Amino acid sequence: MSDISQNPRMSLRDAASYLTSPWALIVIIVALVALLDGSSLVSVVTFAVNALLHTLPYIVFAVLLLAYLKATGAEVLVARAFEGRETRMILLAALFGGLAPFCSCEVIPFIAGLLALGAPLPAVMAFWLSSPLIDPPTLLITAGALGWEFAIGKAVFAVALGLFGGFTLRSMMRHGAFVSPLKTQKSSGCCGCSGPKLDGTPLWKFWNEPARRATFGQEFRTNALFLLKWLAFAYVLESLLVHYVPADLIAKVVGGTGIVPIITAAFVGMPAYLNSYVAPPLLAGLIEQGMTAGAAMAFMIAGAVSSIPAMAAVWSLVKPTVFAAYLTLGVVGAVLAGLLFQLV
Repeated sequence: MSDISQNPRMSLRDAASYLTSPWALIVIIVALVALLDGSSLVSVVTFAVNALLHTLPYIVFAVLLLAYLKATGAEVLVARAFEGRETRMILLAALFGGLAPFCSCEVIPFIAGLLALGAPLPAVMAFWLSSPLIDPPTLLITAGALGWEFAIGKAVFAVALGLFGGFTLRSMMRHGAFVSPLKTQKSSGCCGCSGPKLDGTPLWKFWNEPARRATFGQEFRTNALFLLKWLAFAYVLESLLVHYVPADLIAKVVGGTGIVPIITAAFVGMPAYLNSYVAPPLLAGLIEQGMTAGAAMAFMIAGAVSSIPAMAAVWSLVKPTVFAAYLTLGVVGAVLAGLLFQLV
């Protein structure tokens, strides 16, 4: 009798999980368009398919690169950035944070390990702020959707935000702030990841070891499916945005010149977080509808900083005052990045 009473609840949870998956949402959206506006179905689907095909070469290269970095164990190079003088640590942490091939949940055990080893908080903050913004696959996806100028600009601002946060926090700590910044208990991965290893040596010719070849294959399949489903979903949403959202509405909210649209985009981007693979196609649609390039940059940076995994990493390891500093630095950095990108 207990099985009979429990199975319906399990099946409901499974059904809810399936219905909120990207593939299911794509089917639901296309079905609704067919039902409510059948005359636009072909144009909506064609737009999304063409956009996905345009990005496909970037997806393939990104997946191959990420699988290679994982199979070789290249993440140990990032750990070495947290050695030596504090200024050097901040500089390298900001740089490697923007290049590290980690998923968001891996940042938590990685940072926990660094803090346990005594890495200074300013260097950790530099890594924290830059790591959600860009990585090799995100760089390629952003380039495919928004162009290399935007992608390179975002990468530069990712490193700059890490430097800004790291040196600002160091200055505040020298004036007595954050004397005891860490919580007594540290969390592990947010989604079951054990996190990258903090020691060892990368093996660039990984194909000589069966275990590393297996890692390469698994990472390739996992990331290919992940990118395909999220980008397909993103391009369907972009198609809806272009077809149904009036351009003048976008222009009124985040269009025009000056600082107000950029600040608005930063504050809208935080609660409206979209992962780094969904955001570029949607921003391409918003720019087409009248959003300025500076506002788009501010929206993307603020949204990445406020991602659930990134905020969970900060909240799970440090006290609320440091968490507040993280969000403040992220918003201020997003606005400054938007202003600078708009000027350029």
